[in-house]
Amino acid sequence: MMVLLHTWMLITLVQAIRPICRLWREPEAPQLSMDGDVIIGGIFSFHNGWEELKPSFTSEPVHPRCKSLSLREFQNAQTMVFAIEEINNSTNLLPGIRLGYKIYDSCGSIEMAIRAALSLVNGREETNEIISCSKPDTVQTIIAETSSTPSIAISATVGPLHIPVISHFATCACLSDKNKHPSFFRTIPSDYYQSRALAQLVKSFGWTWVGALCSDNDYGKNGLTTFIKAALEQGVCIEYSEAFFRTNPREDILKIVDIIKASSSKVIVAFVSYSDMEVLLREIVLQNITGLQWIGSESWISDMNIATGEWQAILRGSMGFAIPKAKLKGLGEFLTNLPQSTPVPLYRELLETIFGCRLTTNGPANDSNICKGNERLSNVQNQYTDVSELQIANNVYKAVYAVAHVLHNMRFCQDDNLPSNDNCIQTSDSIEPWKVKVHFSTNTGEDVHFDRNGDPVARYDLLNWQQGKDSKTEFVTVGSYDASLPKQLQLSFNQSSIIWAQNKHQVPVSVCSENCLPGTRKAARKGKPVCCYDCLPCGEGEISNETDSISCFKCPLELWPNTKRNACILKFTEYLSFGEVMGIIIVTFSLLGASLTLSIAVVFYKNKDTPIVKANNSELSFLLLFSLKLCFLCSLTFIGQPSEWSCMLRHTAFGITFVLCISCVLGKTIVVLMAFRATLPGSNVMKWFGPTQQRLSVLGFTLIQVIICVLWLTVSPPFPHQNVELYKEKIILECKLGSAVGFWAVLGYIGLLAVLCFVLAFLARKLPDNFNEAKFITFSMLIFCAVWITFIPAYVSSPGKFTVAVEIFAILASSFGLLFCIFVPKCYIILLKPEKNNKRHMIGKMATKSL
Repeated sequence: MMVLLHTWMLITLVQAIRPICRLWREPEAPQLSMDGDVIIGGIFSFHNGWEELKPSFTSEPVHPRCKSLSLREFQNAQTMVFAIEEINNSTNLLPGIRLGYKIYDSCGSIEMAIRAALSLVNGREETNEIISCSKPDTVQTIIAETSSTPSIAISATVGPLHIPVISHFATCACLSDKNKHPSFFRTIPSDYYQSRALAQLVKSFGWTWVGALCSDNDYGKNGLTTFIKAALEQGVCIEYSEAFFRTNPREDILKIVDIIKASSSKVIVAFVSYSDMEVLLREIVLQNITGLQWIGSESWISDMNIATGEWQAILRGSMGFAIPKAKLKGLGEFLTNLPQSTPVPLYRELLETIFGCRLTTNGPANDSNICKGNERLSNVQNQYTDVSELQIANNVYKAVYAVAHVLHNMRFCQDDNLPSNDNCIQTSDSIEPWKVKVHFSTNTGEDVHFDRNGDPVARYDLLNWQQGKDSKTEFVTVGSYDASLPKQLQLSFNQSSIIWAQNKHQVPVSVCSENCLPGTRKAARKGKPVCCYDCLPCGEGEISNETDSISCFKCPLELWPNTKRNACILKFTEYLSFGEVMGIIIVTFSLLGASLTLSIAVVFYKNKDTPIVKANNSELSFLLLFSLKLCFLCSLTFIGQPSEWSCMLRHTAFGITFVLCISCVLGKTIVVLMAFRATLPGSNVMKWFGPTQQRLSVLGFTLIQVIICVLWLTVSPPFPHQNVELYKEKIILECKLGSAVGFWAVLGYIGLLAVLCFVLAFLARKLPDNFNEAKFITFSMLIFCAVWITFIPAYVSSPGKFTVAVEIFAILASSFGLLFCIFVPKCYIILLKPEKNNKRHMIGKMATKSL
């Protein structure tokens, strides 16, 4: 009795010191397995679903029954087996070590995937022994799974145990977070790169208004979130963003279809798994929605089942990124080398599914569905036997080889007979997976390595769905994406080889608003995304030289927008030129006036000895004609492009010649008055204003104007100026006055002499001579004063070159007034009334008349 008591106490003490592991139920057996020195685990969704059985609560829950065999997943699992057998037959990789495998079916269920992972981690067969948990017999790594959500669950479950998980098709960017998934690796690029590549692709074709769909799981939501963020950075707007799952009620799917129908965008980016895509496409076919450009993620864009479905015509022209193709030598023969007498239930199910018959003879004797025995997988063409599209299978192949290379580096890198390896791993009881480095080349020549996040280099092929022979859809590679290249070189494609939706060769347009052409700017619509805007013309004096410019900018002062307002051009320069109509007219009248003046001078010279010429002071008359000729010619200096010399010459010449002219007229007027006073008894006034005094008076009056002009030119002379303020669209080339005081002093002095001359002539208008010159001088001065009085407001208010024209008009009008009023009557008598050109008639008295 005491012995039994001591034994019981000893067992209790041992149990208290060492933890005890007991299997409380029978572990689940793998669907495919092979023993070896090192076991590699695998989890694949051999089936797409399962039949759920309601629990009876009277017995243990029954394992769900899987249904709907997936040929593509079966091919992936067989690729893992093929790679392991290839490594076992190799003499260079893991020599003397045999790899084994345990492969489980998750049936597309997250719960079953976790259960499979726990079974691989536990790794014990049923035994009655008390087993220590301090040394668990676990697999070295797990290759799983074909989608992101179960891969996340598996990684979260086995990650704390430092067991690496390598996925061949889990693309969620969230799995790159080493804080949450420290032992996760994958041989497929992260969706982070695919999402950004899709954003670049959309932007490259000018699509700024797109719809977005995603699977309602980690894969779809994370991928679409990254795409939307990258798209917004590229200036692309999302009209709608909807998530769905294949098990959603049909009403939810129909709501998404209605959104697609009501949208204005013509491009849909679908970050959707292939199984979810089939559900959506089925409804789109029923609604007969066509004309949309589909942009797909790698999950469905290279899926042959979708490409050959009833909706293939709707998806014709679709584009998207896919994992590059690969050729695995010997895989085709391996896949078809399955004997019909295989005892493995999963293989039997595969053969029966493919051949459509039963391999077993159990059943009615007259059962006609029994296989004949001559069926061969090599004669069948389906998704399992097709090795032309091995994107995913190749990722499984690389995952197995990555595990083998790590194990090789752990066990053989210390061997002195082997070459040194930078990827050597020191063997220890505890290996930290995140510190493991592997870099190798596969038998196909593909370079494989992982970055610090456990991701491979992101490389994609750009596929385009085109109609091939027999109206079948073909995947045509039209471009590529390589994230290792500089950003501007990452995406490349041949646009001319792309076929778009509805077999069109022209890039479809999908924008909320048409591009704003140069010359306009974008104006955002209130309450709308930034891609929805109106195009407003640039304002006066502004341009935009870019498409979709958000603002216009002003041209420099010397430039002005062209008619399209997309470029600044030199402003049109305006000045009174010799070539324009106004310039030609002015030159004509100026030369006409000078010619008339010269003609009158000739007439006077030929008749200088006649009484009418002598009676009107011939010397002052010739000087007056000379000054009038200068007045006509000085108007020419106002025409043409202003220069420094022309600006100074035009105003000073005008001022001096007009003063000379008025001085002569003033002298003639004084002579008339003095001559009348000289006829009075005892008057000797003519000796005070003889020829010498007349010359000196003309010289004195003119000299004063010369002094004023010299002071003006010395202090602040006129200068050429580009007037850009008067007109915004052109530049007025003009002469700035410099000193306004100088200019108005010149005009004022001329006006003073003119008024003085007018007053004196007015006083002498009724002198009793037949030919009283004072009357004609009075009329000429009246015209002169009227012209220059109206000139002042006209000059101030006239714009641009018309200011110059007004000044020239005043010069010519006043010059013609003097010429016609003073000299034409004399020429009339000389040429037409020579009988009156005698002394008797000239000194004869005439009746007094009112002026």
